[in-house]
Amino acid sequence: MLRLSSRATVAQIVEPLVVAALGADLPIGVQCWDGSALGAPSAPLQLIIRHRRALRRLLWAPNELGFARAYVSGDIDFEGDLFAGLDALERVALGDHGPGVTVDNATKAAIVRCAIKLGIIGLPPKPPVEEARLAGRLHSKGRDKSAITHHYDVGNAFYRIVLGDSMTYSCAYWAREPGPDFSLGDAQLAKCDLIAAKLGLREGMRILDVGCGWGTFALHAARSYGARVVGVTLSQEQASYATKRMADGGVAELVEIRVQDYRDVRDGPFAAISSIGMAEHVGAAMLPIYAADLYALLAPQGRLLNHAISRRPGPRTEFSRTSFIDRYVFPDGELEPLGMMVDALESAGFEVRDVESLREHYALTLREWVANLERGWDDAVRETSAARARIWRLYMAGSALAFAANRIGVNQVLAVKPGPRGVSGLPKTRAELLNTAR
Repeated sequence: MLRLSSRATVAQIVEPLVVAALGADLPIGVQCWDGSALGAPSAPLQLIIRHRRALRRLLWAPNELGFARAYVSGDIDFEGDLFAGLDALERVALGDHGPGVTVDNATKAAIVRCAIKLGIIGLPPKPPVEEARLAGRLHSKGRDKSAITHHYDVGNAFYRIVLGDSMTYSCAYWAREPGPDFSLGDAQLAKCDLIAAKLGLREGMRILDVGCGWGTFALHAARSYGARVVGVTLSQEQASYATKRMADGGVAELVEIRVQDYRDVRDGPFAAISSIGMAEHVGAAMLPIYAADLYALLAPQGRLLNHAISRRPGPRTEFSRTSFIDRYVFPDGELEPLGMMVDALESAGFEVRDVESLREHYALTLREWVANLERGWDDAVRETSAARARIWRLYMAGSALAFAANRIGVNQVLAVKPGPRGVSGLPKTRAELLNTAR
């Protein structure tokens, strides 16, 4: 087995690999475990290869999963301005896919050559414990519950650090620019009020909150509008937190929180349904069932507000089980074009009445979450793990840039179940619609 020459640094040996993955005009700096470096030392972002084990991970998984395992385990890391660095990486990304690395045959060959020269060929390192490995049929009830548990049941204290006091894990509504006079919490309540207006909430209305999370919208709907709410989630930790939150907020008699799949809700009809940041977990194949089930749960003239992330239209890319997002963030998550959601709702019988994009709002929201995480980094690591904190920092920063660059979007779709003879019961103008709450 060849050993590292005394005249060659690690940086010199890995340079062909880095160039194959990122291109010759490196927009970042790279520092290696022996102290050697390449690229731009003054670049806003530095890639730190802390351990030779990183290359062994790439040898056994020469794709995005290998890079993800090396990053999550701490074998590689980033230092510096993550937003500026990821923005620079966009210049070497392929097409419209955003920051990333190229893992082609040239990259794979460079990995093998580096591994031989550095003498690191051996058994594959164990994957980080944070990696999701789900079993069962895709989007079956059991597998969906496992996916939700992986993402959400990592400790409510961790989420409070990231999300802030509102504990709201969806796009905020920035009616004003972020600042001392309009905080993240203010923007999240503004989002709740926007949804309440679109749903026409009023005292005594019975509503269903699908994917209720930690209960922010359910609490606000009950406390501020007098609505009676059933909230469903597949996360036991979310449900326990939300139930206590309703009691502490004095609305326990108005809100019921359940650990329940939306497909198992049988006690309709409801006057309105909110689905805020939940449809991303449904999957393209299940969208017709999702739409039909929600349609069946609504009373005539009942409204649905579907708030969900969307991808750009066009041919679906192959769903990757080796991506950073699938293995470490949203296992089995699927983003669909806005048109596919609208088509599913209309095919189920809904009339779509209003569509609003909040894309730029999510870019701002994610930057606020990254700032929260960075301020509370030590506490976040104590509550979960350094690996989990790294996962979230990279995922949220990358997502903020993706929203800002229009690679993904987020939309609120208001639909109604028509009443007799097609009567919607909605106001004739959007201005009237947004002034009907309270």
